[in-house]
Formats: sequence, C-alpha cells, structure tokens
Amino acid sequence: MAEAATGLDLGAAAALLAAGVVAVPIFRKIGLGSVLGYLAAGLAIGPFGLGLFQQPETILHVAEFGVVIFLFIIGLEMRPKRLWGLRKEIFGLGAAQVMACGLMMTLAAMAVGVSAPVAFVGAMGFVLSSTAVIMQMLEERGEIAGASGQRAVSILLLEDLAIVPLLAVVAILASVTGVAQEHAPPLWQTVGFAVLAVAGVLAAGRWAVNPVFRLLARYGGREVMTAAALLVVVGAAWAMSLGGLSMAMGAFLAGVLLSESTFRHQLEADVEPFRAILLGLFFLSVGMSLDVSVVIDQWRIVLGGVVGFMVVKAVGIYAVARLFKSTHHEAIERAALFAQGGEFAFVLYGAAVAAGLFSPVVAAMLTAIVILSMALTPLTTLLLGRFLPKESVSAEDAEGVDFAKDLRGQVLIIGFGRFAQVVSQPLLARDVDVSIIENDVEMIQAASQFGFKVYYGDGAQLPTLRASGAGEAELVLVCVDKPEATDRIVELVKHEFPTTKVMARAFDRGHSMRLIQAGVDYQIRETFESALKFGERALVELGLDEHEAAETIGDVRRRDDARLDLQLTGGLTAGRQLMRGNMPTPQPAPYIKPKREGRLLNEDEAGPLAPDAQSEPAEV
Repeated sequence: MAEAATGLDLGAAAALLAAGVVAVPIFRKIGLGSVLGYLAAGLAIGPFGLGLFQQPETILHVAEFGVVIFLFIIGLEMRPKRLWGLRKEIFGLGAAQVMACGLMMTLAAMAVGVSAPVAFVGAMGFVLSSTAVIMQMLEERGEIAGASGQRAVSILLLEDLAIVPLLAVVAILASVTGVAQEHAPPLWQTVGFAVLAVAGVLAAGRWAVNPVFRLLARYGGREVMTAAALLVVVGAAWAMSLGGLSMAMGAFLAGVLLSESTFRHQLEADVEPFRAILLGLFFLSVGMSLDVSVVIDQWRIVLGGVVGFMVVKAVGIYAVARLFKSTHHEAIERAALFAQGGEFAFVLYGAAVAAGLFSPVVAAMLTAIVILSMALTPLTTLLLGRFLPKESVSAEDAEGVDFAKDLRGQVLIIGFGRFAQVVSQPLLARDVDVSIIENDVEMIQAASQFGFKVYYGDGAQLPTLRASGAGEAELVLVCVDKPEATDRIVELVKHEFPTTKVMARAFDRGHSMRLIQAGVDYQIRETFESALKFGERALVELGLDEHEAAETIGDVRRRDDARLDLQLTGGLTAGRQLMRGNMPTPQPAPYIKPKREGRLLNEDEAGPLAPDAQSEPAEV
C-alpha cells in the first residue's frame, strides 16, 4: 500500500474514505467535532502512523480545493452590498488583529533568542489563522450568518489578503540578509500581476458568467451545468494564484460576484458535494503532514512554541476585540477560535525556505507547531464552551422552548413580532392550523404567556424550514423584521418548495420590489395600510365625509400600485409623476416664443379649449 499510496489508486481512496468514516462519527459522538476527527485519522494513516501514505503533500495540494469551494459558497451568501458594509471590519478590525498579534509574537520569539527575520516570518505565518478550521466550526455551530460570525469572516478575508504583502516581505528580508535568490521577480511585477488577476476575475464575473450560464441552461445538460460551476471556481482560483494571491480569495470573490445571479442556488447545489468531501480530505492531509519525528526530537521547542504562540496570539486578539467594542464574551470566544495557525503558514514557510531565510529543520518545527495548534483549537473551544458563562439564555437551556421538529401546519408563520401577532388573529379566528417559528428565545417565552405555542427555529436555514413543514404547508408567511433575512427565506422557500405559496412582510418600497422580483405571491409594506387608515381619518377630521375620504384613499392606492409597476421596470426613480408633492409644480414654457398667437381652425368646436376658458394644471 505504501508504494501505491504515493498516487491515488483505488486502495488509497478506500483508505482515505475509511479513515474519515470511522474517525469523524467517533469524535463527534464524544463532542470533539469533525475537524479533530479528520486530523487524528490523517495522523493515524499517514507516514508517521500506519504508513499507508508516504507523500501527504500530494494529497494536500488536491485537497486545498475543498477550502477553495468552501469560500466560494460563503461568497454566494455574501452580496456585494453586504460585503461593502463589512469594509470597516475587514480593513479595520482584521488589519488591527494581524498587525498587533504579529508584533507581539515577533517580540516574544526574539525574547527567547530567535533572530529577528526568523521570528518575524514565523510569527506572521502563525498570525494567519486557519480558514478551513474556523469556517468549519462556525458552520457546525450555525454562527456564520450572525454578527460575530460576519466579523470572523471579515478577519479571515483580511488574512487571505495579507499573504501577498507577506510573501513580498519574505523576498525583501532575503535580499537584505544577502540570501535572496537571483531570479526572484521584482516587487512591482508581483503587485501588477495581483491587480491584473483581481481585475480579470471582476470582469469575468460582471460580464461573462451570467450570459454563459443562460446559454448552458438552455442548451446544456445538468452535467454541463455542474462542470461549468466547477469551472467558475477553478478559473477564479487559478487566476488569483497566477497573480500570487490566495486561491481561496479568488473563489470567494467569484462567489460574491455571482451572489445576485439567478443561478446562485443551482451553483451552490452543484458544488456543495465536492466541498464536503474535499474539505474533509484537506484535514486528513494536514494530519498526515505532522512530522512526529521532529516533534519527538525537538519536543521542548515545539511544545513551547505551541503554548507560547497560542497564548500571546489569544491575548492580542482579546485586546483588539475589546478595543473595537466587542463584548467580553465575544472577545474570549474569538481569541479561542483564532488562536491557532493556519494553512497559509505552510505557503509562507515554504517561501522562506526557498529564499534561504529558513533551514528545512526550522521550517519543519514551525510547521509542526502550526499543525498542533490547529488540532488543539477544537479542544480549546470545547473547554471554553464548558467553562465560559453563557452571554444569554440559549434555546437549548431556555425553559418552555421547543425546537421546530415535524411541524405540519396548514400555514407556517416565520417570525412572531408585533406584525405576525396581528396577522395570526384572523387565521386563528377561522380555526386555521397554524405553525409558528421564531429565533428570539425571549419572544417565544413571552408569547407563551398569552396562549401561543411558538417553536424555536431560524427560518433562514433550510433544515429548519424542512423541520417546520414548509414543504407540506399551503402557505408560508414571512413576518421577520430584517429585510436580509426575509430575502434569504423567500429565496429558499421558492427554490426548495416551489408549490408552496409565499407571502412576505416588506420593510420599504425597495424591499417590496425585491420580493416581487423573487416571485412572492403577495407582499405588503409593513406600515402601508396603517398609514392609509391614518390619512383617511385625518381627512374625516378635517371635514370630509367618510365616502369622499374613502374615494381619496382609493385614488392614492391606485397611484401607488401604478407607480410600483413602473418602478419594477424602471427602478426606484420611475413613476415620480404619480406622487403628489407639496412643492409648487412649475408650468412648462416653450424654448422659443412664437412670433404670433395660435388660433383654432374650427372655433365653433373649441369648447373648453377656447382662449378664455379656465383650465387646471396637470397632476404630477
């Protein structure tokens, strides 16, 4: 097996699958998580375990594609507007964490006698946390979509970007210390290639991908669509790697550019199976790469490096988090989650060896430190979860809160704030079988005091929708108060349960337009009807009789409907002439005044158009 395992024959594939199938359920059963299970399985079958594989680097290069696909899927969930909203977290919080932790760890390494160049490169490699480990753990805990999860994603994006200047710094340090390679490319060339790579991915995503997918959807088969989805991921990653950037960063950028595409759900469904398998393979290969002989021979240095780097980095992360107004609880959780090194350290240390800054032995020790820290991260977060007091009451621990499971109501209400509470009354008055889910524990407990049975569940998650009976319900009422969550729920229900009717609460006019374009069966702006009733009553109080006031409100309603129809095709500024404003309407005037007055050809039929007739200005 050892000889054959240098490639990837059927025996090697069977060994890899068996290792994951056996180890992961065991580790998840005892509460240690799937990441640690994969790492342990890789160590067991690698060159320092059973010896079934002698060249784990070969598998690692293939398995890195799992991280690439993972970032592509995350990008599909991150619309450009949403990503722009995170710019302060990416370039503020992320940059502060990288610089602060890098400086602290560099000084700590120099304090124990490590030379400045080695200390800097070793520390900065450890600063780049493992995207694969962190994203996998956030996904398992269902925290990616939350505020803390979005901040974690922002930091990881900055760390992905940081690999480019760090590689340039390695080349500069090698030149300054006199060990630079003669044929290393100049810095301007590296930066230029990186800019061209980003521009190429942006251009392809903006102008080429959607037309190609429309063509393939019409004339290609399902297998062609799957191949095209993989081509998008591979192409973006390849373009970024040519520019010296992170492949994962390229895939993420491609995902963001396609996040508003009509083919988004199709792309996600096509690449998801590859992501799950290859990401597990990545963790297996990392476990295989741990050089146990180096750990045994240099155990004092390795153990000291793991503990020292993780503690110093955790302190730096906590300090930066508190500086950026995070709570004590969130700061501690982030410190435990990010305290490890990551896969980008392998790239940086490899570049340092190639440039002559590191000896292979030093690189092997630093790599062992990083791998052990990655393995310890699930344990540290598990221990933290056991001993750190909870910031708020969770659904699992809250009294009287049940999770959504096997619900089968005729109508499913998602969200139970003040809007949904009123909506439920006419349905319950007619004995309609209603199921209600909500992700606010306090709201669920308060509703129970008024006779409502509300189940805990996040309607923006597909498993929750299935458990809540969205596929069997005749009608789904989306009553959440966050427009982004409403958009996500509507997209999932329309895509996964196309026969179910969907009604949604809209936040404003632009949100109404998005919901209509998403295919909802009915939408209403949350304040529209109440505002009309308010205005109608104001007219009555001013002296109009109720019939006249109702006619006026009917005219306002018709104008609003007509304006919305125009806006769906012409954008938010269309149909402005249908709105009444309180500014004077300017009267149109000719550009050139005629030399003589106009006259009617048939004065007998002039009627109201006669020059002395009184006329009203046109409505705006």
